[in-house]
Amino acid sequence: MKFLVLNGVNLNMTGRREPSVYGGETPESINEELRIFCAEHGHGAEFFQSNSEGELCTQIQNAEGVYDGVVLNAGAYTHYSYALRDAIASVRVPVVEVHLSNIFAREEFRRKSVLTEVCAGAVLGFGKNSYKLALESFWL
Repeated sequence: MKFLVLNGVNLNMTGRREPSVYGGETPESINEELRIFCAEHGHGAEFFQSNSEGELCTQIQNAEGVYDGVVLNAGAYTHYSYALRDAIASVRVPVVEVHLSNIFAREEFRRKSVLTEVCAGAVLGFGKNSYKLALESFWL
């Protein structure tokens, strides 16, 4: 199986931005750990990060027929991007929403996801392990 791990707005700042919330590891180190995790289970993973909503939508639209699943951390777009929601709803490839932090234990505006209803599932609050749990959901 082959997966796309898709990170949205500001996730390029992971490790520097609020490490008490998002952890101290860089996106590169997390991606390498996820690449190894997938390989150990006989699967492949590719990674993409963008601060642009349109680029994220394009990646989701182009995932169909290429990937067996998408793991998406949309960052702040989670809370208001109907464009991402529509992109997810328009493809047959399953998308699992992930968050490093527990969005339900944070500020009020972060407690609503407009994406969850069109995703296959959601994993949140386990730091970088949220990605691993989401990836595992595809092969368990």
